[in-house]
Amino acid sequence: MPVLDTKDILETIQMIQDDCLDVRTTTMGISLLDCACEDMDRTCQRVYDKICRLAKDLVQTGEEIQRQYGIPIINKRIAVTPIAMIAGPSGGDPVKLALTLQRAADTLGVNFIGGYSALVQKGFSPGDMALIRSIPEALSVTGNICASVNVGSTKAGINMDAVALMGQIVRECSERTAERDCIAAAKLVVLCNAPEDNPFMAGAFHGPGEPDCEINVGVSGPGVVRAVLAKNPDASISELADIIKRTAFKITRMGQLVGTEASRRLGVPFGIVDLSLAPTPAIGDSVARILEEMGLESCGACGTTACLALLNDAVKKGGVMASSRVGGLSGAFIPVSEDEGMIAAATSGALSIEKLEAMTAVCSVGLDMIVLPGDTTAEVIAALIADEAAIGMVNSKTTAVRVIPAIGKEVGDTLQFGGLLGSGPVMRISKCSPERFIRRGGQIPAPMQSLKN
Repeated sequence: MPVLDTKDILETIQMIQDDCLDVRTTTMGISLLDCACEDMDRTCQRVYDKICRLAKDLVQTGEEIQRQYGIPIINKRIAVTPIAMIAGPSGGDPVKLALTLQRAADTLGVNFIGGYSALVQKGFSPGDMALIRSIPEALSVTGNICASVNVGSTKAGINMDAVALMGQIVRECSERTAERDCIAAAKLVVLCNAPEDNPFMAGAFHGPGEPDCEINVGVSGPGVVRAVLAKNPDASISELADIIKRTAFKITRMGQLVGTEASRRLGVPFGIVDLSLAPTPAIGDSVARILEEMGLESCGACGTTACLALLNDAVKKGGVMASSRVGGLSGAFIPVSEDEGMIAAATSGALSIEKLEAMTAVCSVGLDMIVLPGDTTAEVIAALIADEAAIGMVNSKTTAVRVIPAIGKEVGDTLQFGGLLGSGPVMRISKCSPERFIRRGGQIPAPMQSLKN
């Protein structure tokens, strides 16, 4: 790894102090495949013991690196093998495993554990079905557990039976936690082309192709990118792309440092750096404000998708030049409730769900942390999932849907989640019914580009 000179070090310090630069998460991936047995209670104990053994120093190590290098590490997280793979052989109620994961989170002091997940792009196993149906209860009785379901891929197509089911599950999650601003739905994401090494929640899980244990790092710096663009108000589009690439390079080097050091101290392999411009509700730490700095009056204006495409591409190119371990999602996130600029644009009416959907064709993920009216039906939610999965499938990219039906609320109201999840205005969505389409079931076939062999 090249040695940083004094100018680079001072510039990084300024980014941390003035522009909200941080390591958003160090996420330890842990395989639980060797924990499954025919007795659910024994499986739960094995899961708890293995997580606590491997991650016992995760939080402390993050705090030590933060103190030594002065780099904020906001979250310490764990991602585990999709729990449906563990629940299937064990039988019984998968919620027991969710409670076990929560017990481990409490013991270790981590922010989230991701992996209460199922991969059903081609169909369901009994364990998959049991886990998916248990998600509303699991997320309502735990505080630090995140769930995800992969319903499609470029290789497999889209499992429309899973899509229809997930429309119901998302709505039930909101209903079960309506008195807590529907928080369970905020911890659930439905994916297409889910990556196996993503350190960001709620979609993080430890894929079956990953090693027994590894450390992944998620770096975030939208405030840094916005600040450097503000210093170049007269730059051309080509110059903007180059500025963003150079900035992403510097940010990624910081993530590489943290990942390498955490790997050494924890004695586990270093997986990937996920360079994703993941915003927060803090003023200035916003992807929307980057797009506006490029010349838009407001995020959501015509030109928003083009600006986001430029941003996402430049971030990826800068990151790849900085590290051979770039992975996960890497690019730009556009969650509404977690981005103060997106919140402002949605509240003013400049940003609609339809525009957000167009933006997802060129961003890192998809429709993220969007609050829907409380009377939105399960079929409408399912159709929204299907639309987003189709974008991911056809474009060979990851897409996702994390929406929150705000039970008892309507357009103009707000849900308050707190912390990094922020707050979200209830956004307008078409009420035209897709029910007949969703009820057909079956599989949307894989596109031609799946036949690459």
